[in-house]
Amino acid sequence: MIDRTANLLGVVGLAVADRIEETARDILRHSGETPAALVVIGYGFGPSNDQLRRILGLSHPGMVRLIDRLVADGLVERHQGRDKRAIALHLTSSGQALRKKLLKGRLTAIRPFLAPLSDAERETFASLLHKMLSSIETSDLERCTLCRLCDDSVCSDCPIPADFRGHQLSA
Repeated sequence: MIDRTANLLGVVGLAVADRIEETARDILRHSGETPAALVVIGYGFGPSNDQLRRILGLSHPGMVRLIDRLVADGLVERHQGRDKRAIALHLTSSGQALRKKLLKGRLTAIRPFLAPLSDAERETFASLLHKMLSSIETSDLERCTLCRLCDDSVCSDCPIPADFRGHQLSA
């Protein structure tokens, strides 16, 4: 029975991920880690290229290309970082508007999966998801990676709080 449940959960996970990716591609006209970069930068802590690279799991050259594209598109600005050797990434007003649209689209893409459930079932499901997530043993970097597309305006009582503001994300 547990293998069947695990298999079904895997299918739901892929279906949700596919819908999120499709929605992000429709909104941004880019895929890959572009949506996550906008969301993470939009948390407002001014990540460095290296912090963002680690959260998104990109190579250094891949991160540089992504940031260069976001800057060229007028979505991200580079500012002086806390450490004079690093830069701090921040969204422009256009980037913030696109991030808001992306997060709204993400939730819209996920809601149909919850529609067949009653209010009571959704509440139970939310409790089970919270329990599952809070039982995962992760580093802060892993939690940041898991929450890289989270809408922090709707998430209360986070089961895996990530310290995006930390100067050094532990591996």
